[in-house]
Amino acid sequence: MSLVPPRKHHLWIWFAWILGFYLVWAWLVFAHDQWQVVKEHWPIALSMALGSYAAGSTPMGGGTIGFPILVLLFGQPAELGRDFSFAVQSIGMTSATIFILARRQPLASAMLKGAMLGALIGTPLGIFLVAPYIPALWIKLVFAVVWASFGLLHLFRIREIAGHDGMTEFDERWDTRVGLAVGLLSGATVVSVTGVGVDMVIYTVLVLLCRADLKIAIPTSVIIMAFTSVVGIATKAAFTGVRPGVYENWMAAAPIVALGAPLGAFMVDLIGRKPTLLFVAFLCVGQFIWTCYVERTALGVTGLVLSLIAVGLCLLGFEKLRSWGAVIVGEVKAHRARQEGDQTKQG
Repeated sequence: MSLVPPRKHHLWIWFAWILGFYLVWAWLVFAHDQWQVVKEHWPIALSMALGSYAAGSTPMGGGTIGFPILVLLFGQPAELGRDFSFAVQSIGMTSATIFILARRQPLASAMLKGAMLGALIGTPLGIFLVAPYIPALWIKLVFAVVWASFGLLHLFRIREIAGHDGMTEFDERWDTRVGLAVGLLSGATVVSVTGVGVDMVIYTVLVLLCRADLKIAIPTSVIIMAFTSVVGIATKAAFTGVRPGVYENWMAAAPIVALGAPLGAFMVDLIGRKPTLLFVAFLCVGQFIWTCYVERTALGVTGLVLSLIAVGLCLLGFEKLRSWGAVIVGEVKAHRARQEGDQTKQG
């Protein structure tokens, strides 16, 4: 895998971005008489203070918090929650991305490049061909199931995941192809439907298949979600339109997430990733329980049982990926041992 080595920080780039963003935001608000709109939507701004921190410090986009807040707590349509996730992450996670790149943090660059290409193709395809045919209830359930299984994975495997050091070096072309598949498939399915998910998928591949250090896996996941969010909101704005209400919520939340996500990326180095991941894992499981309770009438007993089965199947998929990772890592180590033995004999 190709990793970007640590170099001299260039944080002035991030400060320039922040200054430019706040100047544009202030012009949109005060030059267009939008301050009252911002004040009316203060609850989502307050909620995204936590969401943006999670976006910068974990492989879970800000939409992980914003989606259930808007849809489950405020009773907004699931489609609005999805579009808001794209919009708010386009600012918050882009800000975190610039911060990460300015600090020269190590990345799984080959897999990231492949995932960006895949997301560039898959996300618009999913928005055009998949998302329009998914009922609102299914959008909620897809979000709830995927993130609940992801939360349970961390509750069961956090010690192992947090204990990885460095990353298994595979063939760079293999990494790029895996990233391409991740970006294409997740962009066309879960991302186009819920507004989040590609970050979780690439992170899962990195920590379970490649045994990557969290200091590599999480920044990589932040960057791919930022890129995919920009692709998603640009596609919707240009071709399908954005749900009413997204802009107003974005106006209130954007100035919070622009600082919150980079703050999460910075603070997690001080307090450690394990406590933050555990906290967000509990939130992921909690939103699944919340969704099932709110939608209990529509789901019925059958729907509830099927939702639990779906969570179990996701967990089985994670465990299968983990077992593949163990096999591949063992094969790589054995191959290296043979190479070193051959070199010793030749010497």
